[in-house]
Amino acid sequence: MLLLSLIIAEAALETVPKQIAKHPSVVKHAARKGKPAEEILLDRSYHHSAMLKLENAERRGRPDLAHFALLEATSTPLYRNNMLNVYVHTVANKVILLGENVRLPKSYFRFEGLMEDLFKDRKITADNNMLMELKDMKFQDLVDKLKPRKVVGLSRAGARSSAEKVAKMIDDDTAIVVGGFPRGHFSNAISGKINYTYSISELALESHLVIARILYECEKLRLFV
Repeated sequence: MLLLSLIIAEAALETVPKQIAKHPSVVKHAARKGKPAEEILLDRSYHHSAMLKLENAERRGRPDLAHFALLEATSTPLYRNNMLNVYVHTVANKVILLGENVRLPKSYFRFEGLMEDLFKDRKITADNNMLMELKDMKFQDLVDKLKPRKVVGLSRAGARSSAEKVAKMIDDDTAIVVGGFPRGHFSNAISGKINYTYSISELALESHLVIARILYECEKLRLFV
């Protein structure tokens, strides 16, 4: 059976870094949630002033992007037919591994709570089945672990193509990489592990839309959809 891997790379999904945990905006938000500051998700909507002190701040604090991307990926027939593995590599070099047939909450606030539990406990289970697991892992370590035949990146900086044409070159055991950050391109640490990079639109499409288009084209070649 065909098995693809989708990697949402450098996702802006992380808990509040220690260096800004005592900033007033963070402390206030954490108190409202009833959690320690370092156990809540970094979110630009609440922590903008605190984030000004962070390196690469413009690419961080957007957990909603990972939510949209994961909802799109796990709703596809490819994933529901166990033909797609999904991974989230975060900006802080952690990797989230999703189990089979995971149904993520559509409500962002429930997703936020789930991610905070995952970052704290490192694993989410149900009925003794692993739903999600968090590991300390760089992107290159994940690729080395998966050992795909090829790694295909989708970025506006890539060679101009179409989702249909890219899907036709994706065969068994390919890793598809889509950025999980709000702006910019893959860092050198990511692009250095990608074999081919393509742009499927003249516009800067959001990650969840890129995922929807490429996975649909893959399904058309392999499933009745």
